[in-house]
Amino acid sequence: MAKTNVLDTDTVNFGDIIGNGKIYRVPLYQRDYSWEEENWDDLWQDIINLQDNSSNYHYMGAIVLQDGSNEKEFFIIDGQQRLVTLSIIAIAVIEKIRQLKESGIETAENEERVSLLRNDYLGRKNPSSLFYSSKLFLNKNNDNFYQTNLLQFKKPINPKSLNDSDKLLWHGYNYFLSKLSELEYLKTGRNFSDFLTESVARQLLFIQISVQDEINAYTVFETLNARGVELTSTDLLKNYLFSLIKSENDLQHIQKQWEKISDTVSIKKLPEFLRVYINSKEKLIRKDGLFKAIKNKFENKNNERENKVIALLDELEKFSYFYQALSQPNHDLWRIDDSCAKDIRNAIKIIDLFKVKQIYPLLFAAYDKFYLTSPDKFYKVLDICLVISFRYNIIGGKNPNELEKTYNEAAIKINDGSIKSPQQIFQALKRVYISDDIFINDFSYKTIKTNSGKRLIRYILFTLEFNVSSHNYDFDDDLATIEHILPENPSEIWESVFPYKEWESNVYRLGNYTLLEQKINREIKNKSYIEKQSFYQNSQYQITQDIQSALWNRDSLQLRQENMAKMATLAWRVNDSYTQ
Repeated sequence: MAKTNVLDTDTVNFGDIIGNGKIYRVPLYQRDYSWEEENWDDLWQDIINLQDNSSNYHYMGAIVLQDGSNEKEFFIIDGQQRLVTLSIIAIAVIEKIRQLKESGIETAENEERVSLLRNDYLGRKNPSSLFYSSKLFLNKNNDNFYQTNLLQFKKPINPKSLNDSDKLLWHGYNYFLSKLSELEYLKTGRNFSDFLTESVARQLLFIQISVQDEINAYTVFETLNARGVELTSTDLLKNYLFSLIKSENDLQHIQKQWEKISDTVSIKKLPEFLRVYINSKEKLIRKDGLFKAIKNKFENKNNERENKVIALLDELEKFSYFYQALSQPNHDLWRIDDSCAKDIRNAIKIIDLFKVKQIYPLLFAAYDKFYLTSPDKFYKVLDICLVISFRYNIIGGKNPNELEKTYNEAAIKINDGSIKSPQQIFQALKRVYISDDIFINDFSYKTIKTNSGKRLIRYILFTLEFNVSSHNYDFDDDLATIEHILPENPSEIWESVFPYKEWESNVYRLGNYTLLEQKINREIKNKSYIEKQSFYQNSQYQITQDIQSALWNRDSLQLRQENMAKMATLAWRVNDSYTQ
């Protein structure tokens, strides 16, 4: 009779899993072994805590298994890091018993223990070939080392030459050997055997979830509690996509392509990149909805799945370079033969400075539709986003959720062709374009600390300088320093004007900053405002020359910042041609 259940669950211990005569395989496309000492130590402490009471148990989370080619074989969809690490502990325990036997301690008894424990936890010897058949097979990058070295208790010839994940396997093995040596009550083969069969095999519990096929496996996985799973959403997504590929040649190709994409955007940023890609084309999703959103693309498309996976990865590879270039103004992608190329690079530098990631989906869409055919249109989109981001995020500190939703909606319209020009893009974004009145008020009271926002302050001051002098300094390259008119470390002469509480609330306000040459800044240090004024008049920077107040107190600082705010409405304004 054919199976009708698509999912079975059971509570099992490690001994039940590994000692049942079944074979477990890590799919070829799964990630390499990645646990490190922090993970090993956490597991070891959990095991040690079980020693005082044999009735205690430790819950190890869920393990998701998919049926293999026969009833004795399973693929590990989730749980490989834990199962492999427990296998390493078993190998280390057996090695300690082997060492006792080699030392002449209970030779016959310990030899039999080694044989029995090896059969139960590692694999049985084939009576025909006399080779051991493993219970556990790792992925393509780790299996050879696991089978050839760890299972054979064989030290690698040159541990330094191992790949990174094999090094972790080897270091993990030695870590547990050393931890076993530290336990004073483990002196005999029987002690070590009891430790493995009781504390490790019996008292460590899993929820075992067994499913028939990959679709059910990943559907189960995405509903598991986040604290009980190991894979990230991108691991899960990768494994799901790879499971849809039936051709070995295609599988090898997309493995390399996935690695290329991961290397380009970095493993750490991969989830963010994938979410930006989806949000540039479809209704806004949050991080925890990433897997479901991409999986839905393959629902009910059995005959097209492989081609759609390949097409998706081609898209992701294309956008991975763009994503990388968004944080690199000198990236080769921006080196185009066009009059606006320099403006594009400068806008990219500023957008990267702002770190406003909510705009990325719209930029993905604009890049796809405009950049290669009309770089000028693409620059105009950058300019609109830059101004909105400065007003909304940098100065206003408004709700980023509304901004993300607005950019997502505009990105979808760019992709479906209903928005075709910068003017239409601005109209779609108009609700998050902060009005002049609100912007002036926000700017007039804005505080940015120099220890965390020095580069941003330089950008603001140099932009205002350009607005009054038309001199286009580069805020990164120019040698000017940020001058605190009210000093960061004021002398006693400032206390009468700015007592401590007033100093604290005013020293990092935008109105207290100006630009000053390095030499002049060194000379004036913490001088009084009256002494500083003559130096300001000799500065090459117009915004510094324009500091004309007779006194520098809370009122004059406020007045200067309000005047700066009015200038800012002109410096950060969407071009009139985009609004019509």
